[in-house]
Amino acid sequence: MAKKATTKSATKSSGKARKSTSKPVARLSSSGGRSGKQDGFDAGEAFVRLLQSPLVAELVAVAATAALASLAEHGIASGGGGSRGKRAGKAVKEAGKAAAAAVGRRLGNEIDEIRKASKPGAKA
Repeated sequence: MAKKATTKSATKSSGKARKSTSKPVARLSSSGGRSGKQDGFDAGEAFVRLLQSPLVAELVAVAATAALASLAEHGIASGGGGSRGKRAGKAVKEAGKAAAAAVGRRLGNEIDEIRKASKPGAKA
């Protein structure tokens, strides 16, 4: 039977894991967390917001779907020659290419839609 994962904060005397209630804390540099800019722009916060955007979530889903489809296709199509390691490496490489191509197509579609919407007289 698998052991329960414990954190460093778990007490050794009781033998039970304690659920940590602490929240992640942002680390601040000596300059107050700013990288020299005083205008209020925080690149870290902007990056986190970008990662949480619906477009990024959709791009990750598109990439994962394309990679999985490529792996499945390659696994079925390559039943014969080559060693197992070479086949697996080739399959992963092709899955990465498929994921990148799918993300590129999706971004291209998004950019085209933005361009169409930005033209004068375009309906939202």
